[in-house]
Amino acid sequence: MYAERVLSGMRPTGSLHLGHYHGVLKNWVALQHQHPCLFFVADWHALTTQYDDPQGIVAASWDMVIDWLAAGVDPQRATLFIQSQVPEHAELHLLLSMMTPLGWLERVPTYKDQQEKLESKDLSTYGFLGYPLLQSADILIYRADKVPVGEDQVPHIEFSRELARRFNHLYGREAGFEDKAREAVKRLGSKRARSYTQLRTYFQQNGDKTAIERAHALLDEVPGLAHADRERLCGYLEGTGKMILVEPGALLTAASRMPGLDGQKMSKSYANTITLREDAASVTHKLRRMPTDPARVHRNDPGDPDKCPVWQLHQVYSDEACQAWVQQGCRSADIGCLDCKQPVIDGILAEQAPMRERAQPYLDDPRLVQEIIAEGNQKARQLARETMRDVRGAMGLNYR
Repeated sequence: MYAERVLSGMRPTGSLHLGHYHGVLKNWVALQHQHPCLFFVADWHALTTQYDDPQGIVAASWDMVIDWLAAGVDPQRATLFIQSQVPEHAELHLLLSMMTPLGWLERVPTYKDQQEKLESKDLSTYGFLGYPLLQSADILIYRADKVPVGEDQVPHIEFSRELARRFNHLYGREAGFEDKAREAVKRLGSKRARSYTQLRTYFQQNGDKTAIERAHALLDEVPGLAHADRERLCGYLEGTGKMILVEPGALLTAASRMPGLDGQKMSKSYANTITLREDAASVTHKLRRMPTDPARVHRNDPGDPDKCPVWQLHQVYSDEACQAWVQQGCRSADIGCLDCKQPVIDGILAEQAPMRERAQPYLDDPRLVQEIIAEGNQKARQLARETMRDVRGAMGLNYR
């Protein structure tokens, strides 16, 4: 069933920080209880900007997976795998590249933006230009219709949708498609066939998107529905050809509210991070040394929490009573900056404690992580092979 699959990935950059936890991993943990999920290490994507120094990618990948597990991602509920260990990603990327107009890639908003941000690197490579195409292959190969992204990544999902439409249009027109689709409708049984036909009419005449969802649910209920018939019926429903690749949907996620130690967005680039499993002494030291309102030169000087980076952390970790205490105490100088920082220190350490505990077995025995990934690679590859079988068939590349 294509419509119940979430896919998301992260580049291996080594140890993750609390910004990653609040921006991505908390959402993953919630999603794994709601949908079938696939989470992957995007190691080939790391090469788009790190092609000249790939030596640390493998170690960073293992470290990142441990952080996922520490954050609460459950390998019993989600499939965890490494992109490069499922070579079908590369095969689909290659085949899609044959039909992707060059202008589509050059128009992706992040292309020029990232070139400007990383101007110290030579990014005049196909790998960098083709990054959105590889990302699309990652999504389309699992026929995932739910891809959790922030607003800035929505254009990438729309790009993937356009690619799926183009592929289905070019290669989904099998000979006698409509006749075969109508025969497939009859095989649904008279009652289901009537319902399917009505839903198809609602969508094609009125644009009723809920009709698509209801029709897909109807098809899910048909016992023994042949794979080829399902594909034809999905394509016939929407007025396209045989649906080989499924158009993904963006699952919008809230932007991370996690500020760094200097008040800017938490990022390794700003050297203002706290890692997920950082030891308590280091966390305490960093937070005690955090800058505060520059107006509070002396202990008795009143301050303004809105001008203090520590206040931003209180908005993440403190309840309303504590926040009111900070506002009153800072403005009246009843509390000092170290007093103000202590609840934040306590809150972060309390958040990290279960993460360090969950990570320890994998640190003690790295084979446990390797086994999780090996199993995930196998599951992901099976799904990818099914898609590639249909892609090759649609393109006439089955040499059998």
